[in-house]
Amino acid sequence: MITLYNGKFIWVSDLVTDANIRSNGHGAALLNYVEKWAKKNGYDIVSLSSGLQRVDAHRFYEEKMNYDKTSYVFLKRL
Repeated sequence: MITLYNGKFIWVSDLVTDANIRSNGHGAALLNYVEKWAKKNGYDIVSLSSGLQRVDAHRFYEEKMNYDKTSYVFLKRL
């Protein structure tokens, strides 16, 4: 994907693991794969969005995977 904000980057559209098997390293393995693929293919940024209510997911992204919170995504239903 290419945007004015990030330039050329990989967008992770959805990352969901089964609630019954969370904290077993599956999410980290998936994101590590994406990050390695991105580097191998000339991308310097991996980006994703996460719902405001997903506090545990945010802690995972920020504390375990070292992602920075850089923006909010806005939505208007018509």
